[in-house]
Formats: sequence, C-alpha cells, structure tokens
Amino acid sequence: MRLSGRGVRCVRGGRDVFSGLDFEASSGEALAVTGPNGSGKTSLLRLIAGLLTIADGSIGLEGGEAELTLPEQAHYLGHRDALKPALSVLENLAFWRDFLGGDVSDPTESLTAVGLDHAAYLPAAYLSAGQRRRLSIARLLAVRRPVWLLDEPTNALDAAGQNMFATLMADHLKRGGLIVAATHSPLGIAARELRIGGAS
Repeated sequence: MRLSGRGVRCVRGGRDVFSGLDFEASSGEALAVTGPNGSGKTSLLRLIAGLLTIADGSIGLEGGEAELTLPEQAHYLGHRDALKPALSVLENLAFWRDFLGGDVSDPTESLTAVGLDHAAYLPAAYLSAGQRRRLSIARLLAVRRPVWLLDEPTNALDAAGQNMFATLMADHLKRGGLIVAATHSPLGIAARELRIGGAS
C-alpha cells in the first residue's frame, strides 16, 4: 500500500498555503510533517482526509481496498479531541465505533490498551486533557483502518502516555499500516521527515 501526493496545492482564505508539494509513504512507514506554525501541516492532513478540497495536484492511495475511498480507509486524529462531555468514556468510544463502521474490535480492549479501562463509565467531562487524548487514541484501535493521519498526536500526553502511543504506532506499522503525522515533537518511532515552509 502506498499513499502519495504529487504537485499538491492548498488554498485557504484565498491565499496559497503551499503548492507543488510531493510526498509518499508506504505500508510500515511513518512520515513526520514538520514546519513552522501556519505552514500548512494540518491543512495537508485535512486534504488527505478529504476534509478540504485540493486546489491542484493529486493525492491517492494504491493497494488499499479498491471499493473504498482514501478517507474511508483513514483515521484523522485532530489536535482537538472530538468527545461528547455528557457521554461516558465507553459511550464515546461506542459512538465512534458505530459511526465509522468497518472492522470492529472490542471497545473495552481499546480502552485497556490506552490505560482508560478504569474510567470506562466516567463521563468524558471529568477527564483530564491527557485522558481525553488517550480516549481519542482509543478510537484508532476500536475500528481498524490502515492510514493514520495524526495532528500533534502527543499533545497533552505525559511521558508514560507518549511511550504507550509510540508502542501503538509501532504495532500499527508492523501490521502494514502507515502514518502521516504533523508534529513539532519527536513521535518516538522511526519516521521520514517532510518539511513544509521555511525555517522556524
């Protein structure tokens, strides 16, 4: 499986964010997208996820499920955690599992993997920032998809949380998945770098 972009151009608010961008990541690989604030790291992830319209160029996935679009084979983990505060941790995860569909795993196993099994019935409103991030990461495990698009994925995670997530990312790559992560911090796994914009 190979994710690639050729001559990608992104326009936001009538201005070019970037143009002529080429990138590539294959099964078992992680690509770390780096660059200064405002250079378009998040915009690139949103283009790949189908949340923004590409202005020029192309983005495609070879070797995935032929009947599914790229966004249908990708998880997008934004820098904000998409949670419903009134729902419990388990209910939040069940919502995403049902919404995303696909190859579903046991949600309690996903919570155990991120260290939140003890808080399964706690309303999400009571979670710390780090726990909210862990719950968002659990969504990646509840429904398996080969492409992970991660925006500042280690934000709010303590050292133990960062180590946990590095282990999960490494396992995803071993399973043949691929990762594209916009980040200012080391991911804790081997990754090629794609730099956008000038020096920070």
